[in-house]
Amino acid sequence: MIKFLLWCILFIFCWPLALLAIIAYPFVWLLLLPFRIVGIAVEGALELVAAIIFLPGRILRAV
Repeated sequence: MIKFLLWCILFIFCWPLALLAIIAYPFVWLLLLPFRIVGIAVEGALELVAAIIFLPGRILRAV
């Protein structure tokens, strides 16, 4: 909702820039999509490493 309100304000002040932004937004989203996928994969790998590191402590705490 905030993005839409900011876009409306931009449209009022500078409509050509607002139209360029609305046209360029899907292309920018597609360009950044691989980086998001890599970020999700890296986050998953780091969570796995953390789980492996903390596993002995969790086992000892359970005993």
